[in-house]
Amino acid sequence: MKEADGKIWVKIILCVILICVVLFFGFFAGLFVSLSGGAMFYAPLVLIATGVVALFLILYMFVPVRHRRKLHFSLLAAVAAGGLASGVYEIRQAYHDSIPVVSDREVDMGQYRPFGDTGKLAVLPEPSDLTLTSELPRLDGATALYPLYAAFAQAVYPRQEYDLYQSEIMVNTTPVAYKNLIEGRADIIFAAAPSEGQKAAARKQGKELKQIPIGREAFVFFVNASNPVTGLTTEQIRGIYSGELTRWSEVGGGKGDIRAFQRPEDSGSQTMLQRVMDGKELAVPPKEDVASGMGGIISRTADYRNYKNALGFSFLFYATEMVGNGDIRLLEIDGVKPNRTTIANGEYPFAAEFYAITAGSDNPNVDKLIAWILSPQGQYLVEQTGYTPVSP
Repeated sequence: MKEADGKIWVKIILCVILICVVLFFGFFAGLFVSLSGGAMFYAPLVLIATGVVALFLILYMFVPVRHRRKLHFSLLAAVAAGGLASGVYEIRQAYHDSIPVVSDREVDMGQYRPFGDTGKLAVLPEPSDLTLTSELPRLDGATALYPLYAAFAQAVYPRQEYDLYQSEIMVNTTPVAYKNLIEGRADIIFAAAPSEGQKAAARKQGKELKQIPIGREAFVFFVNASNPVTGLTTEQIRGIYSGELTRWSEVGGGKGDIRAFQRPEDSGSQTMLQRVMDGKELAVPPKEDVASGMGGIISRTADYRNYKNALGFSFLFYATEMVGNGDIRLLEIDGVKPNRTTIANGEYPFAAEFYAITAGSDNPNVDKLIAWILSPQGQYLVEQTGYTPVSP
């Protein structure tokens, strides 16, 4: 009897050791998978597999030999189920990744760099009336406006290499540009009007944001090119983005839920959407989960992905010239197409000014540069870039 008890204790100790080893390796395998971007599927799968192996070891130690064949079949079934789940996940992920994305990250901003000789920037037909050689105002702004203020700089600034993110001519997206302006790392930014959060951030730093209109642009909505819907009304837009309208059939389309994408908070286009909503609260947007640096999960607003049932928004120049995605179609709003004519004559309801914005810089050339941007030469570059000038 004592010998039998001894064998049981040996088995128990071996079980504990093996389980600890399995859990140790399972934990670090799950952490590695999580940090590698598989947190949403493979990390839980690794943890489940660890539990299955631990359970198998316990049963293997204590189940009689004659019953172990069933145990082997059970383990094979668990392995097969895990493999099937992985296969389904990978097929689904491959389908997801094959759908085109409209995102700031897909545009090569290097092709719009001043003096890059790519032919992408508008140029003056004659020498500039303003030439700056020193104390260059530091510029930053929205991604969609970089080709414009890069053209300004190419006409006025000395020829040299300007880094996209650390130079006198940067492109850091609207939220970062406002942050750089408020904290004194930029003298002028080019962007849509500030959000309430950006105004509050400026006041907190004792800064006043001064907005000088330099051009006009259309805020546009778009769908997958195969979507039968060709236009929406302002009220339908508000209904969709407030969550009151959720299916395409409610706005003259086919079957399927409307997948209405949004942009990050304080981005120029998201701020414009909030103005379009006219006080209506926005519904929760589609999210994507991203592995954080410590293996956790963070959620952020998903980039527009061109699903058959998707609805997205941007600015006209960015959507048609910079992205140039033939798989999307711009929508009419209240029966009006977004183009330069309807922007200029005010027919398109979501046309808005964009600005050169300052926050009290002491650079002596800031006012000179803005005055030149508003001159015929500066406005010529606005038009030639693809925007609508504020003055003839």
